[in-house]
Amino acid sequence: MSLALSVLDLAPIAPGQSAVDSIAASVALAQTAEEHGYRRVWYAEHHNMPHIASSAPAVLIAHVGAKTSTIRLGAGGVMLPNHSPLSIAEQFGTLEAMYPGRIDLGLGRAPGSDEATTYALRRDPAQSAQFPEDVLELQAYLEGRSRVPGVQATPGGGSGVPLYVLGSSTFGAHLAARFGLPYAFASHFAPQQLRAAVAAYRAEFQPSDQLAEPHVIAGVNVVAADTTAQARESFTQVQRRFATSLFGRGRTFTEAEVDVLMETAAGQHVQQMQHYSAVGTPPEVRSYLQDFAREAGADELVVAHQALSTPARLRSVQLTAEAFEGATV
Repeated sequence: MSLALSVLDLAPIAPGQSAVDSIAASVALAQTAEEHGYRRVWYAEHHNMPHIASSAPAVLIAHVGAKTSTIRLGAGGVMLPNHSPLSIAEQFGTLEAMYPGRIDLGLGRAPGSDEATTYALRRDPAQSAQFPEDVLELQAYLEGRSRVPGVQATPGGGSGVPLYVLGSSTFGAHLAARFGLPYAFASHFAPQQLRAAVAAYRAEFQPSDQLAEPHVIAGVNVVAADTTAQARESFTQVQRRFATSLFGRGRTFTEAEVDVLMETAAGQHVQQMQHYSAVGTPPEVRSYLQDFAREAGADELVVAHQALSTPARLRSVQLTAEAFEGATV
């Protein structure tokens, strides 16, 4: 079976750079992914994270769409509890009108932020409990059969933008199976329940108008470089920065302090979060991804290229695609 390869772009803001640089890098990444045959690029909604510039996926997709021509673009995902289904239907209906046949809409149940940020977004934390109903309401708007009398999404109604359920636990797996939607598991940062979630999804899947058979997308980190040493050094720097941003609470660390942090439970936690990571030369990355796809039972991999510098990340995109051409599982 051939294996599709896609990209998850968190629009990272590299050390010493700004959101302006990050967005320019996202354009370059999408263009490189398009050139090298990736299926899609997704952007994840995050808030109040100083090193991530993907807080407004729909806006970023609109910008990148104008700079590319064929690759699919989408949210991986929109955190639906932060929004009304109607507003998301209108946003992604607008994107579909701008770039017909190229837009995906992945949906997550988590708010994608902490309690204070949830308050700043003016959202009720309990809104997550409404996620299944909100998915159905959103789907109905996009299919032109509103569940709210007298309300239609314009643009959006009848656009048929495909939905994907995202998850890091078995909750999303059960939901995606019941609704007959593709399921994307966030194993690039939450590996623990991958096997259980995929097994539940495949066992319970019910065909729908959108999807006749189950389709599993699994997330995995990748750092491909010309040498193994380069790849490992690059990934080490990514892990160190991730640890300081996750546990540093705005502090500036010396290199010695980061060394200590990486030896603590916090540092070990970061390494556990990034358990599924392909790091090395193109043949090493290809072998890892093929083994991972078999283990995950995945039909498609969405890879997060985890180098800090833009040139290194673009090189990883290129090398992975070239190594993976014609790969099967």
